[in-house]
Amino acid sequence: MLIIDRLTKIIRSTLEAIEKSQNQIFEIAEEARNQFRMIEEELLQAKMKTEEVILQVDQLTKLEKDIRYRLMIVNKNFRDFSEEDIKEVYEKAKDLQLQLMVKKNEEQILINRRTELELRLKAAKDTLKKAEKLISQIGVVMGYLSGDLKDIHMQLEDFKEKQYLGIKVIQAQEEERYRLSRDIHDGPAQILANLVLKSELCEKLIDIDSNKAKEELKALRTVMRCSLKDVRKMIYDLRPMSLDDLGLIPTVERLVTQHSEESSIFTEFNFFGNKIKLMQVIELAAFRIIQESLNNIRKHSKATRANVKIELTKKNINIVISDNGIGFCRETVKRADENSGYGLLSMEERVLLLNGRFELNTSPGNGTKILISIPIDVYGEV
Repeated sequence: MLIIDRLTKIIRSTLEAIEKSQNQIFEIAEEARNQFRMIEEELLQAKMKTEEVILQVDQLTKLEKDIRYRLMIVNKNFRDFSEEDIKEVYEKAKDLQLQLMVKKNEEQILINRRTELELRLKAAKDTLKKAEKLISQIGVVMGYLSGDLKDIHMQLEDFKEKQYLGIKVIQAQEEERYRLSRDIHDGPAQILANLVLKSELCEKLIDIDSNKAKEELKALRTVMRCSLKDVRKMIYDLRPMSLDDLGLIPTVERLVTQHSEESSIFTEFNFFGNKIKLMQVIELAAFRIIQESLNNIRKHSKATRANVKIELTKKNINIVISDNGIGFCRETVKRADENSGYGLLSMEERVLLLNGRFELNTSPGNGTKILISIPIDVYGEV
């Protein structure tokens, strides 16, 4: 149990670590996506600015070409222009050359910036693709591992439950053996010891008082009949032979009839479906549950009527056991009939071990109803 608890803890920690890593990868991918968008926007602005400056450089280059041509004309016809005209042309040429140099320098800076951003955008795009691919891969891995680990966790939990049920079944078996040994000691063993004493007494009385010996032998026969009845009842309780010979339905029908005859509780039996042969373990479990339920009704319910219904379908055996007794609080279910060997808790454990469903409906003053459904393997009709 300690190892299972440790394994369960490790599996839970692994699942938490995987989920945490997945969230971190999502954050990295989102950051890469935002970085890509920022660089893309910055590159777009850089391209627009570069195109604008290139256009300005082209315009300034054209103007500078025109002013150089005019300056050449002025130099050739120096005497035809005034000093102010010559000065104006020179200053304009100098100013255009300075503007052109500045713009060309700005153009080069923008081109370099654009190239850098294009490289950064390409790198960011590659990073984003890798991040998105990693998200896809981690999603697949997470789904696979999470599913497998959760299955393992469920299997461990199921194993723990089955282990617990197995322990309870062993305890129930030991309690039943203790009850059986006590019944044999208090019943047949004591009677046999008494028979030995009475047989010795009869042996002595034969020569002394034959009539008294006959009376003792008559009483001895009565005791032997009672003892034989008790032994047969114990054998029936251990495993009714009719369950193997006749099957579940006739055996339950006989059990219900005996319950009505031996108690003041009118008990009905209803059967629906076809009489089919079930696995022995299912038939025995169903019989024991019905037997213990009827014992509980006789001992604790103070009921006047009870009903046992069995329905056999192609997939399940459905059992309903009800009474009109005093009922009890659901909180006391685990403590109810603890000393009987097979109480309500053991009934439920039997059903769960057979992958069935157990439901108990009861409350003070409203009687008790037990509903059971167990999957069956059918071997053929009786």
